[in-house]
Amino acid sequence: MRLRRVVITGQGAISPFGCGVEPLMEGLLAGRSAVRVLPELEGVGGLRTRVGARAAGVDPRRIERRFRRSMSPMSVFATLASEEALAQAGLGAEERGDGRTGVAIGATVGSTVTNEAFFADYFRDRSLERMKSTIFFQIMNHSCAANVAQALGITGRLLAPSAACSTGCQAVGYGYEMIAFGRQERMLCGGADEFHPLTAATFDVFNAGTTGYNDRPEGTPRPFDRDRDGVVCAEGGGVLLLEELETARRRGAPILAEVVGFATVADPESIANPNRQAMERCMSLALEDAGLEPAEVDYLNAHATATVQGDVAESEAIAALFGERVPVSSLKGHMGHTMAASGALELTATVEMLRRGVLVPTRNLERIDPACAVVNHLQGGPVEAPLEVAVKNNFALGGVNSTIIVRRYAA
Repeated sequence: MRLRRVVITGQGAISPFGCGVEPLMEGLLAGRSAVRVLPELEGVGGLRTRVGARAAGVDPRRIERRFRRSMSPMSVFATLASEEALAQAGLGAEERGDGRTGVAIGATVGSTVTNEAFFADYFRDRSLERMKSTIFFQIMNHSCAANVAQALGITGRLLAPSAACSTGCQAVGYGYEMIAFGRQERMLCGGADEFHPLTAATFDVFNAGTTGYNDRPEGTPRPFDRDRDGVVCAEGGGVLLLEELETARRRGAPILAEVVGFATVADPESIANPNRQAMERCMSLALEDAGLEPAEVDYLNAHATATVQGDVAESEAIAALFGERVPVSSLKGHMGHTMAASGALELTATVEMLRRGVLVPTRNLERIDPACAVVNHLQGGPVEAPLEVAVKNNFALGGVNSTIIVRRYAA
């Protein structure tokens, strides 16, 4: 069957740089760090890391109270990002509720913030008398997708992928496939996550969280750098509105880019350790899906979380397909790892780079690790370049790998 073309007509972002796509891009292009020392980490016994990146400037009161009551911070992030994407795309209430618009927005887990608050109260006297009726809707695993659909009146398909760091990328990919195969006309796609000390603790227990920069948080994370020492946990929400091309053109929607390829693969070799071969296979399948050769790619936005093993494996996988020709950078040195939101937030930034003809380099990459030096790393300041095709990687714990390919729209 002939697949339908899928384009991006709206984007929304809640990031450590603020509310909106423009604050996100301003922070990235200025080379700023959003990583800070977080006082709430100091009281956690055994936790070594003290830094993270919190979403900035978020006002939950922008959402009607009747909807806000069932939202934890991550659902607030997802809803506000969705509103921005819909506003940019000019999609009104009638189209949102016509059954042809769906949602694919995921998170890593249900709200840890809400879970902690509930159990802290429950274990005082093991009583449920103080439990609010809305608490379940904050902790269910599809909370973000369900709350977005409720608040925005969306009546089409609802999907809530949960694949840790691959969540946002998978959500966009699944939305792309639904539209390409004619199951929906439009999909709001992305991911959101909220910061909690236990998120940072997870990586600390794995010895994969940063510990050596507590006195200078702006110096971490350091993707691909010789002195990297692990992940900086962050929070936020990223949402993109994907639309069938002819539908978008008929209503005069702005077309920001075209989604042309997607792949996601499982790696059974290890539930924790990255696998170069699986990463390479994922990128290769995405290129095949897009009908592109490696030589046609102009930029690659790496997952690159600044872990010792992960950065090396990804560098080797990229080199195996692209050699040293394609410019590569990671955005996590600027704003940390926003977990389930990272795929969508970083894809949004990648789309903006394509549109603006400028590449954002990897922050804190001062001395490239020789083991990572097999690819063309972007260092220093932003670089102007003519761009047509970009690859976006996200690789997750659990052996989940995903890749999205976007292209400048050409009629």
